[in-house]
Amino acid sequence: MDISRFKADHQVIAKGIADLRLLVQQGLAQNADRIVEHLHQLSAKIKLHLNAEDAVLYPALMRQSASAPAETARQFQSEMGDLAKVYGAFTQKWAYGKLIVDNQDAFKADANTVFQALHERVRRENQELYPLAEQV
Repeated sequence: MDISRFKADHQVIAKGIADLRLLVQQGLAQNADRIVEHLHQLSAKIKLHLNAEDAVLYPALMRQSASAPAETARQFQSEMGDLAKVYGAFTQKWAYGKLIVDNQDAFKADANTVFQALHERVRRENQELYPLAEQV
């Protein structure tokens, strides 16, 4: 199975998250509007990627006769299938720079939770799921 698109998406998403973290580290108050803009730009890529995995990659692997790809895909979808919705709720909640400035600690906590979950999904897919998909 050709998963080069999914792998390329992971690289783009990782860079986007790193860029976002840099903006946060440089200061929420002075970068709040840029953070919101960056979140929305990154949002499109993340949502498309997660939805493509959930709608295309996981089901394709679940249809395999080999048990390892099918079971791993089921497990991933079960554990992480709603991440696109969680990310969407996060970006809607923090849609304005003023909200971030006025609630910096809450934004940092929410961002840390969402991006840690996203990072974990990408890491596990790269290490566990994608090698199986490439063998199919």
